[in-house]
Amino acid sequence: MENNSALHIKTVITGVIAALTAFWGWFGWLVIIWVGLMLADWLVGSAVASKEGRWSSAKLREGAWHKGGMIVIVCVALVADWLIGMMTRNLPGIALPFTYTVLIGPLVIVWYVIGELGSLAEHAVHMGAPVPEWLPKILAAGKSAVDAAGDKIVGEDEPHEEA
Repeated sequence: MENNSALHIKTVITGVIAALTAFWGWFGWLVIIWVGLMLADWLVGSAVASKEGRWSSAKLREGAWHKGGMIVIVCVALVADWLIGMMTRNLPGIALPFTYTVLIGPLVIVWYVIGELGSLAEHAVHMGAPVPEWLPKILAAGKSAVDAAGDKIVGEDEPHEEA
């Protein structure tokens, strides 16, 4: 039987998680996971570089700018979601057969989450951990599925080359 303080701590943690879920919903947790993975990738990548003697403050700053750019892109996607929602609710003649809440933001964040997971797996390899052959394939398939969903939204059936 558990002691009362451990039970109390578990109850408080469960209550906090429930309250945050009610407040944020699934999308809030997706953002929290993405931010946590970005931080983990930055820290683990720095640790690996330090271990291998490749750490430099310039590389650290470059990584910070990279992460900052990702945050800007997510903000752009979220503003685009907001704009589309406002247009469909307030402009006459623009209607969708469903209530629009968010679409672009979650797709972008899931795309970044998969990328962060792949980067963490690469760092693990540099740390000496074996990686199952299928893990990178699953991550690549997930990223391709998100890309395909985005392409389907804009009506592109053919893969496109990046500029």
